[in-house]
Amino acid sequence: MSKVVLITGASSGIGKSIAIFLSEKGYKVYGTSRNPKNIENYPFNLIALDVLKVDTITNAVNFIIDKEGSLDILINNAGMGITGPIEDTPTDEMRTVFNTNLFGAVDVMKAVLPQMRKQKSGTILNVTSIAGYMGLPYRGLYSATKGALETVTEAISMEVKPFGIKVACVAPGDFATNIAAGRYHTPVFDNSAYKDNYQMNLDLMNAHVSGGMDPIEMAKAVHKIIESKSPKMHYKVGGFLEKISIVLKRILPDRVYEKMLMNHYKL
Repeated sequence: MSKVVLITGASSGIGKSIAIFLSEKGYKVYGTSRNPKNIENYPFNLIALDVLKVDTITNAVNFIIDKEGSLDILINNAGMGITGPIEDTPTDEMRTVFNTNLFGAVDVMKAVLPQMRKQKSGTILNVTSIAGYMGLPYRGLYSATKGALETVTEAISMEVKPFGIKVACVAPGDFATNIAAGRYHTPVFDNSAYKDNYQMNLDLMNAHVSGGMDPIEMAKAVHKIIESKSPKMHYKVGGFLEKISIVLKRILPDRVYEKMLMNHYKL
């Protein structure tokens, strides 16, 4: 029988690419969106789920289990971006991105685990970010949420392993998606001490996304991971410079690495 997959945030971007690819590979895919529209345009089931609303998570998971009798794979992809100088960014917006990227992902895991424990099998794959391996200027809060999810992945993997459940995370770099459209941008305030550097880095971030990799590469990577009998804990999918930056962070002195990043971002 086809394995049943739940993919959060599947109406566009990386999530949609993964959902289409896995559907073509014979998986029974349920993608989610906060407000599903034009469902007939998707070659997979698109159902309502908002990671900020636990009742919608519960309803979606119960709907899939009632219909399919199982839930084999969770791909925790839903998330949002945030940019801005930490001093200028409203704290409430910081809380929203943590609630979405970290606690939302945790709540979805909590919802699927009872069924996976009952089955004595299951795979959870959390989509994080290469940005989560380092504090990046004007993206510090986004980096923090994704770094936190990487750490939670390590912890929960050990907790659920006795039940036959596998947990891993995959960190994408820059991909050509519409992520910038859903990102919270702290305004470039005229009286901000960070005005010029922030604007320059906003332009740089958008250029990186526009020139990013094709999301199909993430879909292929995810397929390979969930097909693995013994997946690794951490996967990275990105360009050479993005991957090597993680290695350099491990081996360089902190201030040397900081200077390298500041040169890169023209600070």
